[in-house]
Amino acid sequence: MRRFRHLLLALSLTLSIIASANFAHAQKQVVLGNSTVALNGPWKFHIGDNMAWASPNFDDSGWGTMDLTPPPGSVDPITGIGGFVSGWTAHGYPGYSGYAWYRLRVNIQDKQSALALKMPDAFEDAYQVYVNGQLVGEFGRFTKHGATHYVHQPRAFSMPTRVLHGNESGPVTIAIRMWMAAATPLREAGVGGLQGPPVLGQASAIHALMRTYRDAIDRAQASTFFVMEIELLALLVAFGLFWLDRSEPAYLWLGLVCAVVLIFQSLIVLQFRTIWAAGIFAGLLFYAVLLPASLGLWVLFWGYWFRVDGMARLQRMVWGLAVLLGVSAAMRLAPVSGHVVPVHANVWLTPLAMVLQMLLGVLLVWVTVRGIRKDRTEGWLALPAVLLLIISVYPTAYLGIPVWFVLFGLGVSLPEVSIFVSLAIILVLLLRRFLHGQRQREQWKAEIEQARQVQQLLIPEAVPAIPGFTVESEYHPAQHVGGDFFQVLPGKDGSILTVVGDVSGKGLKAAMLVSLIVGTIRTLAKFTRDPMEMLQGLNERLSGRMQGHFATCVVLHIAAHGETTIANAGHLAPYLNGEEVTIAGSLPLGIADAAEFEHVRFTLQPGDRLTLMTDGVVEATNEKRELFGFERTQQISNRPAAAIADKAKAFGQQDDITVVTVTRTANLEVALA
Repeated sequence: MRRFRHLLLALSLTLSIIASANFAHAQKQVVLGNSTVALNGPWKFHIGDNMAWASPNFDDSGWGTMDLTPPPGSVDPITGIGGFVSGWTAHGYPGYSGYAWYRLRVNIQDKQSALALKMPDAFEDAYQVYVNGQLVGEFGRFTKHGATHYVHQPRAFSMPTRVLHGNESGPVTIAIRMWMAAATPLREAGVGGLQGPPVLGQASAIHALMRTYRDAIDRAQASTFFVMEIELLALLVAFGLFWLDRSEPAYLWLGLVCAVVLIFQSLIVLQFRTIWAAGIFAGLLFYAVLLPASLGLWVLFWGYWFRVDGMARLQRMVWGLAVLLGVSAAMRLAPVSGHVVPVHANVWLTPLAMVLQMLLGVLLVWVTVRGIRKDRTEGWLALPAVLLLIISVYPTAYLGIPVWFVLFGLGVSLPEVSIFVSLAIILVLLLRRFLHGQRQREQWKAEIEQARQVQQLLIPEAVPAIPGFTVESEYHPAQHVGGDFFQVLPGKDGSILTVVGDVSGKGLKAAMLVSLIVGTIRTLAKFTRDPMEMLQGLNERLSGRMQGHFATCVVLHIAAHGETTIANAGHLAPYLNGEEVTIAGSLPLGIADAAEFEHVRFTLQPGDRLTLMTDGVVEATNEKRELFGFERTQQISNRPAAAIADKAKAFGQQDDITVVTVTRTANLEVALA
């Protein structure tokens, strides 16, 4: 029943508007029951401002006229609602801004009832309503310096009986004082003053008409709500994927552009339901900030999506154009236009803004072409989304395509439908790329796991028992695979050969080089156990094969009777009983073909302990960014290998950690006995 009553009300309103079109007299005869009537006029109209024009006794016979009868099929270009009338700039006053007055005399038969006047939905930019010389309402804030205007909304004002002189019938003068900002005619054509007829009627009927307007706004903005929903979904998906995969910056840029566009459209929806900001601020926010930012973000998103080369240069170009576009927009809007910048400057500012906007579109097309050349499959899949995005941004300004449609009684905006479909395509592409990336990551994990298993075979987990010696080892890679290596190779004569080293870098590539080095060590150990010859042989085989990397290495040989030889290739010097062994430095392996390496000889006595480690111990870093350092390392160098490694890890492991300790327990003859 409620919907049926609204339908009857809308039907009666439509019939009254059609009937009112037959009255084209400045003096209207209005008989009001429980209904409304559109005041199409013709209204008396005059530009300028004089408060005497509000008086019912003012003679306006010399004024021009303005008919507010909506042409058949007319549609508001902003809201998509029908019943739109072009403003004064399209009726003999092109480019005029400032004050203007509308006046109409009407005869009301029943002035004792509660009456109200609904102002039109569309107008520029602020107004005051006078009935018989008395102010009954206004939209905007009027001062002696002008008016502060807001995004236009319909308003209804009660008409107190005291204003209507209290008599049963007689003429009533309605005067409307309009004001339009100097920058408003620069945004679009046909603006100025009232862009629809005011409606007079019983207060209850006017209030019902206001509810009908809100319903019409909801229907007209149906496509906006759909787009906002998919924008929110795309925003959440994009940021969620970026949280899961930080290696793909396109996810972040899509989330940013969806956030900006969502803010833009949320404010548009808000402006038809409440006065949230002055028109000056809203115009600057929309046209000088959000619009240029959204255009620039779209170009950068597709640039990162297609992984085009030279993104740093593209960013500079995009943000340069966006800033210039924002500045040109600000110069064409109040309060800059007409105060700081003369109005006639828009002769070149408007074309400049069009060129800047088109240049951003050209960059988007260029990025798309580069993307298709780089990856034809993904490029052609993304092309429809890019084309729809261009349609959503440029239809009214450059392509001349109709913007508003009505489908099943709901307003449909071509730009919003275009961006809706574009985002839907982008979401499918996002999920496709994410799943493809997941498959690649799983493949990488499998390859890394295989490399780890190979490295476990090369890096001994358990050191063989060697008579006369106690050997301890700890190996803790910073990642799944590491760049450290060590080998403990007992000899048939009771000697022990120990090699500890570190390949520069981390990860899979360093692990592959470790495999090469360990294989070379085991091969060389079959022919020589001399530390100097081991380093020279390693250097010869590694030179030219390290692909920009190098390896530090220390080789230790201890004979059964304790004679010890240590050769070093750029590695940390070993510690003997907590004291650093003095040995001259040498170049790491793989840098120079004819590198020479220093060595030192001494006798390891029973009970002596040699400690060899990689720089992962020294370079451990805590939360305060303090290094573990050489002093702390020396203090713990005589502890067991596990204690040293645990101490460095607890401090803050940053690199692979390897610790090997060799303690001579007795002479070989004693140990064998």
